Amino acid sequence: MTIDQHPALHTSALTSLPLLARGKVRDNYAVGNDRILMVASDRISAFDVIMGEPIPGKGVLLTQMALFWFDKLGHLCPNHLTGQAPESVVAPSEAAQVKDRSMLVKRLKPIPVEAVVRGYLAGSGWKEYQASQSVCGVALPAGLKNASRLPEPIFTPAAKAEAGAHDENISYEHVVKLVGPDLAAQIKKVSIAIYQAAAAFALGKGIIIADTKFEFGLDPHGTLTLMDEVLTPDSSRYWPLETYDQSYALGENPPSFDKQFLRDWLETQPWDKTPPAPRLPNDVVAKTAAKYQEALQRLTA
Repeated sequence: MTIDQHPALHTSALTSLPLLARGKVRDNYAVGNDRILMVASDRISAFDVIMGEPIPGKGVLLTQMALFWFDKLGHLCPNHLTGQAPESVVAPSEAAQVKDRSMLVKRLKPIPVEAVVRGYLAGSGWKEYQASQSVCGVALPAGLKNASRLPEPIFTPAAKAEAGAHDENISYEHVVKLVGPDLAAQIKKVSIAIYQAAAAFALGKGIIIADTKFEFGLDPHGTLTLMDEVLTPDSSRYWPLETYDQSYALGENPPSFDKQFLRDWLETQPWDKTPPAPRLPNDVVAKTAAKYQEALQRLTA
């Protein structure tokens, strides 16, 4: 599947279902009391600001990648998929808006924790390490550099913020206070296991997954369930294996298959990182789309 097979969709407009919420990327609609239709738009955000221009095909690609990972990792944790066709719950005239870019999922009780796992030091983790030689209270060895591989993956959770605000890094002890010791331990164990399995698979495809974040919910029986998206370039840092050593030697951020390209471009603009965002030139849109496309092609080749 190529990214240009679908018309761009900045915002869905379904009238056959009640709208629950619009996130940075997904528009969620209620399907009865027990299911949600998640429509992945082509919106893209950076620094918690949604850009005005869509990335054509991005929502389709994110959905297909999430479905790929849900299928591959299903033995490690139950997920929220119902297995039902999204087109079956909307009016026929609206099917084109949901085709290939939607998931019909179980309605769960969300856990208010971003389950972040890091295998490499990057982003906010690198900044925190420079200040304290630790990330989220996890002490790390001295002498690590930007993009260093960690001795073993670490669980560095974040508290989920309100829309438009930044998630806040928190300690494991804070997670225990939020959800209790048993559930906290399960979330940590499952998150690291999923990351390790995915990272090992991706490495064989020439991709380093530097870090990622998972979201979990509880079903009516209290079963921990993987939800939202999983291991997409929107929730993970994807680096090409072939350029990692050179970038690391220079102390630079490796080039990535995620929206880091967009962030880097925005950093060159006279913008204070509050809405409205700068208008994205066509070449930035095209190159961002190509980054996402290459990640999916490598993984599924």
